[in-house]
Amino acid sequence: MFNIDFASALRALAIAAVPTLLGIILHEVAHGYVAFRRGDPTAAAIGRLTLNPLPHIDPMGLIVFGITSLTGSFVFGWAKPVPVNPRYFRNPAKDMMLVALAGPLTNFFLAFVFGGLLRLVFVVFPPVVWQHSNMYIFALTSLQAGVVINFGLGWLNLLPIPPLDGSKVLSYFLQGNMGWRYIRLERYGFVILLLLLFSGLLNHVLGPLVDGSVRGYFRLLGL
Repeated sequence: MFNIDFASALRALAIAAVPTLLGIILHEVAHGYVAFRRGDPTAAAIGRLTLNPLPHIDPMGLIVFGITSLTGSFVFGWAKPVPVNPRYFRNPAKDMMLVALAGPLTNFFLAFVFGGLLRLVFVVFPPVVWQHSNMYIFALTSLQAGVVINFGLGWLNLLPIPPLDGSKVLSYFLQGNMGWRYIRLERYGFVILLLLLFSGLLNHVLGPLVDGSVRGYFRLLGL
C-alpha cells in the first residue's frame, strides 16, 4: 500500500509544473524552429511553432509527468514530437544533427535562465526579510526546480539511445551507413529506456551529470 501525503504531493506537482512544461514544450519548439530554418516547413505548417501548450501536449506524457511529480523524486514527461521531414534539408545528415541538438541546448539555456532568476530574487528580495512568506518560498523552490529539471531534461535527451536526440547527434559522426543502422535501433529504444529507468541504471547515469551541473552552476552564481 502506498502512503501518499496528498498535500505535499500536490505542492510538489505545483512546483514542478511550470519548469517542466516550459522545458518539454520549448524543447519541441526548438526542434521545429531549427528544422524550419534549415528548410523544413512541416512543423510550422501544422502550427507547432507556438508557445501554446495545447498543440504540444501528449496525453500519456502528461500522465507520466503527473505520476512522477506526485510519487517520485525523478520528474519525467514528454510532449508530442515535432514532425521533421529531412527531404527538405540541403544536407540531411548535418541538418538532422542540428535539429536534434536544438532541444537539449534549449533545456540547458532554460536551466541557466531559471538559475539567473533565482539569483536575482535573492538579491532583490533578501531571504532574511522574506523567509516567512509562503509565496517567496514557493517561488524560490520552483526556480530551483527549474534548474534541476531542465538540466535533467537536457542530459536525458543527450543520451545516445534511439530515439533520444543524442542518438541523432552521434549518428552524424558515425562513418558510412553505420549512422542509419544505428538509428534503426529506435524501435527498441523505448523498451531500453524503460529497462534503464526501472532498473535504476538511468539514475546512476543521469544523477552525477545533473547533480554536477546544478552544483557547478549554483557555485558559479554564489548560491
